[in-house]
Amino acid sequence: MAFLYITEQGAVLRKQGQRLVVEKDGVVLFDIPASKVKGVLIFGNVQVTTQAIHLALQLEIELALFSYHGRLLGQLTPPATGNVALRQAQYACKANPDFTLSFSRAVVAGKLRNGLAFVREFSHNHPESGFEADVKKLDGLLSEIGAAEDLASLLGFEGAGARIYFEVFAGMIRHSFSFEGRHRHPPPDPVNALLSLGYTMIYNEIGSMLDGMGFDPYLGFYHQPRNGHATLASDLIEEFRIPLVDRFTLGLINNRVFKEQDFYFHAASAGVVLKDEPRKRYFAEYERFVTRPMKTADGEVDMDFRRLFRRQAEKLRETVLDEVDYKPYTFAW
Repeated sequence: MAFLYITEQGAVLRKQGQRLVVEKDGVVLFDIPASKVKGVLIFGNVQVTTQAIHLALQLEIELALFSYHGRLLGQLTPPATGNVALRQAQYACKANPDFTLSFSRAVVAGKLRNGLAFVREFSHNHPESGFEADVKKLDGLLSEIGAAEDLASLLGFEGAGARIYFEVFAGMIRHSFSFEGRHRHPPPDPVNALLSLGYTMIYNEIGSMLDGMGFDPYLGFYHQPRNGHATLASDLIEEFRIPLVDRFTLGLINNRVFKEQDFYFHAASAGVVLKDEPRKRYFAEYERFVTRPMKTADGEVDMDFRRLFRRQAEKLRETVLDEVDYKPYTFAW
């Protein structure tokens, strides 16, 4: 199943029979059977006909709307089939402090563990890096997660780990890109712009999947509820940030897929963003990376990140319904 990215400004998404067609000024830019589409991601000034929307909803195709520069604005989804038992269990787990703390420990530990694995992978490939002291610090933080008595303590561990990790990440960058730490709103440099776009992509995809499975995506356990934010999706993306988005971003930079001239400063948002053509290239590279077969730490082969999203969401469903321990995805290098 394909994800369709529409970035051509002024384009129109139409329905022709059982096909979705992207046109601009009467010229067909893209044409695909709707049955082969999993989701449509629309960026900026792109029109969608009512007929195309009807077809997408009938086939349970998610439509996600983004600003021109990649900020998620909202989603159009078919009516959920509903899973009352799952949502009741989710609300009960949220009200259980022991469950919430146990799950949140797993989330933070999974994130730190994957950070360690990524740093060790890079150090193995670049023995001159000199990250040994940072590895020890991250390993020490990881060993303390189990003793965290509340969510505030976990936030402290996560924050400390993020500071160490992003200092190391800056040292992994091999070319002229500058990176002085993680800054989100707005991204002040190309590296932060790529990280933010990648995190938005997986947040959208996982949030839509959780909604379709019957979860309430706006009620997380570790991330606390905020209006308009799918905090359960934020819980689940933590284990994927580093092995997927950070590794992908570093590869784009170190392999010179993108250069500094592919970005520009957008005055209205006061941030750095990708130019038009490089952004199209980004989505093509992202699709290749997220669907690339790989081997997981527990020995599964021919797995890709899309399948891992689903597998982890199913594990989360089992955790909520049966109140069993949640096991985050562990990156294998």
